[in-house]
Amino acid sequence: MKYDTDKEAIEALVNKNNLLKKEIAKVIIGQHDVVQNLLISLFSRGHCLLVGVPGLAKTLMVNTTAKALGLDYSRIQFTPDLMPSDIIGTEILDDARKFRFIKGPVFAHIILADEINRTPPKTQSALLEAMQEKSVTVAGNSYILSEPFFVLATQNPIEQEGTYPLPEAQLDRFMFNIWLDYPSFDEELHIVSETTSDKDHQIEVVLNAEEILYFQSLIRRIPVVENVLRYAVNLVAKTRPNTPQAHKMTNQYVSWGAGPRASQYLILGAKSHAALNGKYAPDIEDVKKVAALVLRHRLVRNYKAEAENINVEDIIKELIHDDVTQ
Repeated sequence: MKYDTDKEAIEALVNKNNLLKKEIAKVIIGQHDVVQNLLISLFSRGHCLLVGVPGLAKTLMVNTTAKALGLDYSRIQFTPDLMPSDIIGTEILDDARKFRFIKGPVFAHIILADEINRTPPKTQSALLEAMQEKSVTVAGNSYILSEPFFVLATQNPIEQEGTYPLPEAQLDRFMFNIWLDYPSFDEELHIVSETTSDKDHQIEVVLNAEEILYFQSLIRRIPVVENVLRYAVNLVAKTRPNTPQAHKMTNQYVSWGAGPRASQYLILGAKSHAALNGKYAPDIEDVKKVAALVLRHRLVRNYKAEAENINVEDIIKELIHDDVTQ
């Protein structure tokens, strides 16, 4: 696979993206924005946190996406008794009385970490280390994970009893926080009709691992003009209370703002968003399109925000709406 210019490669990426969405739509009805945001994160080399009530086809969506991408897929159900070795693997003594490493489910291209907040921090950190380092260490030996490596972790926003919420430092490792909502009435009619029949949709492979790695590198090469960079960095700076750039709403309702990783993800997300829409460089509108996805799990509200029922979305909308540097 070779393209003469990056412009030609972006045109090919747009075509592949449309084919991907078409294949995924054979199985996943609705949720178009969710699927697109998953793909933006994938091409940006980022990981995603999926937040939604049970029954919204999160597992099916990830499985279908993996098939269309031609990648290995592994689902890990997080439970209170899950151990780190259940994720990364363990060494066993074989018949020749030598230690042999048995790979765990983390050795796949796409990992679905189902209900990641149901397992203790020690086990959570085993996966999060793999996300950050792209490798695991067992008994002093390092094992490199295959690329592309993409983690999708799910959380149930309603049931919090017996859970271990991810600390802010660990949440920061996820590029996007994607919210899934209920389908519309017509979409639900279609879902019920399709899933209660004997139809069996075959998913065609649109991309392979080599092509995905190429397009991930392409996204990194996309140029960004100075004013877009400044807008992204300034937007993140406005989330930090009691700093020179802090927005007045931030000082009122936020106890902790987003770190530099948010600025990096805003730019990478804007690059991917632009490329998947056939643009050769991102503009400020592309940054705005991914801002809520990047920021919503990085802002910590204070007691005043909770008392006045001001949610994170309200704060982000105000920051995006007010383009004037405070």
